[in-house]
Amino acid sequence: MFTRKDMIKLLAPLIVEQVLAVLVGMVDVMMVAAVGEAAVSGVSLVDSISILIIQILAALATGGAVISAQYLGKKQSENACKAAGQLIGVTTVLSLLVSMVALIGNRFLLGAIFGKVDADVMKDAVIYFQITALSYPFLAVYNSCAALFRSMGNSKVSMMVSLVMNTVNIVGNAICVFGLHMGVTGVAYPTLLSRMLAALMMFYLIQNPQNTVRIKRLDELKPDIKMIRNILLVGIPNGLESGMFQFGKIALQSLVSSLGTAAIASYAVASNLVTLLYLPGNAIGLGLITIVGQCIGAGEKKQAKRYTRQLVFLNYGVLLVLCTAMIAFSGQLVSIYHLSKEASEISTQMIVAHSYAMIIWPLSFTIPYTLRASMDAKFTMFVSVFSMWLFRIAFAYFFVKILNVGVMGVWYGMFIDWFFRGVVFAFRFHGIEKRAVSV
Repeated sequence: MFTRKDMIKLLAPLIVEQVLAVLVGMVDVMMVAAVGEAAVSGVSLVDSISILIIQILAALATGGAVISAQYLGKKQSENACKAAGQLIGVTTVLSLLVSMVALIGNRFLLGAIFGKVDADVMKDAVIYFQITALSYPFLAVYNSCAALFRSMGNSKVSMMVSLVMNTVNIVGNAICVFGLHMGVTGVAYPTLLSRMLAALMMFYLIQNPQNTVRIKRLDELKPDIKMIRNILLVGIPNGLESGMFQFGKIALQSLVSSLGTAAIASYAVASNLVTLLYLPGNAIGLGLITIVGQCIGAGEKKQAKRYTRQLVFLNYGVLLVLCTAMIAFSGQLVSIYHLSKEASEISTQMIVAHSYAMIIWPLSFTIPYTLRASMDAKFTMFVSVFSMWLFRIAFAYFFVKILNVGVMGVWYGMFIDWFFRGVVFAFRFHGIEKRAVSV
């Protein structure tokens, strides 16, 4: 169903888009680092909450993309368009509610989650959270439309809009931080502006009559219970999985925050840099939603399995190059952030250990995209939540609190979690032809 040219056309823009998103995140951290370690720590605390919200919204968008892709595989474009309207409506309403909670509970939420942190860190975190919380509804619209474009095999549109969004963000950061000396607000306001612009652009583009999947009329946003149910069958387990995963990371962030500012800053920088290693797998996973979704919709389960194997092997090939480079240049990369000597040394150690452990990652995080696209999202949710809390969280606290190995203990718990997931998901994927279902 998909030629090599089709797959390159789908995956190449996704990789570029992923790179842009991560690079902007890195630039944000570097620019905030110019303000001070307290600012870096404050932003990293808020980002751990923001990522939770973003991942839940993206997970719902994935649910809509799976349903849309399967309808396209069945050659039912009308239903695919109907799914598009329902997806945008649901994610917009949810994101508005989340923004209200974030704005009202700002300082209380930060204090409840992270406990006592330095006053300067909390001050910057409150400011950053208040401004960026306004962007959640716009980000929901952007993510939903991007997922719909991907479901029809057109990832170039979201790449181009992402390029505009991230350019606005970076230029805004440079002006506000270095030109106007606005500190943390100089990073927050450009983020808000860029997401507003991206949402408006995407909502306009999704209405193009040339799109196979599009919003034809605004009344398509009115709730359709049956269609919403189909979307939520994938979106809710996926959202719960992403949400619980990020809740776990927030719990770990709270653990790290108890180790002092140097630990918080080193963890933030290491976490920021190693996201580069996730880019190929994340892009391939998004591509698999389209490829596997359309294959399952068309009844081509063997093709879905074959494409997954090919792309996982591709992921390993790219990781070999990236991890080797990350290990070789870890010290130089960390030095960009101008951390203290202690924080720099810890961050470098974390990056090297993480790079070696990436040999497990594709089995743990790329293969589940195929399972979700074949309507097996409940299984991935149960396994991920179980593994996250039993292995990653429990072992992290064991290593940090009992064995006193410091912030590296968080990494060790994560590696154990990865290994368990990889084994379980590899076995589940082996029997995908028996379990895969279509809408």
